[in-house]
Amino acid sequence: IQLQEDFEQYAEKAKTLPESTSNENKLILYGLYKQATVGDVNTARPGIFAQRDRAKWDAWKAVEGKSKEEAMSDYITKVKQLLEEAAAAAS
Repeated sequence: IQLQEDFEQYAEKAKTLPESTSNENKLILYGLYKQATVGDVNTARPGIFAQRDRAKWDAWKAVEGKSKEEAMSDYITKVKQLLEEAAAAAS
């Protein structure tokens, strides 16, 4: 229950990450978020012309098999890391 609350808190904090956050990091967060909230990938891989959707799908597929709890925990850790990096870059 605590993990769920922390996860929701960090999902909100993730929205405050700077624009300069790399796409790679955004995709990692997306994949972990989907794994934590939906579970394993449940859709077909988007076509070659849907590059953005395909990248998001691949990021989600990359964490397939993680438990909901593990994905939440990894998500929180990643958001913390990115917020710390952003704070360090701003100072």
